[in-house]
Amino acid sequence: MNRSSKAAAAALTAAGILVGGWAAAGPASAVDGAAPPPRERVLWGSVTIPPGRDGIVEASGLSGPALGFGSSLTLTAPSGAKATGVPLATAGYRGEVAADGRTAAYTATSVESPWQTGTFPFVLTVPADAVPGARLDGCVLRLADAEGVERASGGCQVTVGLPSPVLSRPESGVPLGYRPTASGTAYPGAQVTVSDQDGNEVCVDTAGADGAWSCAPGRDLPAGANRLQATATMNGVSASSEQIQISVGSSSAEASLVPAR
Repeated sequence: MNRSSKAAAAALTAAGILVGGWAAAGPASAVDGAAPPPRERVLWGSVTIPPGRDGIVEASGLSGPALGFGSSLTLTAPSGAKATGVPLATAGYRGEVAADGRTAAYTATSVESPWQTGTFPFVLTVPADAVPGARLDGCVLRLADAEGVERASGGCQVTVGLPSPVLSRPESGVPLGYRPTASGTAYPGAQVTVSDQDGNEVCVDTAGADGAWSCAPGRDLPAGANRLQATATMNGVSASSEQIQISVGSSSAEASLVPAR
């Protein structure tokens, strides 16, 4: 089966990478003991992670006074998700994840001006029973000095996405009739739309409780080479399959009957 190669793009979509930066919050405290100035909160952006998958939040770009040895960057996981990894391999930082998955943190152990260069990745995991389209609130990033005083903070919005649907039929390299059946699997209840290489809708179905879906075009496809792709949509989020290369127009093509579920 000759499918077009989109592995890297699919992996990126599944991971849901979020890149953000934080702004300095100003002096943490005054010498005379006065209350520190209001801290500036930064909206980091948004990330979409399918149920049961991991996503990476990357923090970068401190624009303020350098913090030294013992300073730390902590992520508090949003409601319904867990922090599961601190994959940074750069020397000068120690990473750790709380046993309950509520927080993860990096601590500066040797660098002279930490946080001002590089990016700091945190892995978040969304549970398999999370509802696609739901927004998981409460993601917080906090940068503190060695005494634990907050120097900058930010947040991110995590949205539960959809797993990419699978387009398993028709097969590439097999001569097809003008109305070939398309079928595959998707998240149960998701609407699946099959489109051709020009973005024209070919057919639509809704994935059953077992995830299976199938549909056939209501009109003839143009003869010759074409590409098909399935896109699943549910609760405002969507995901697409890999594309399938097809060839339409053989008199000996397979029948276009929709298989029973």
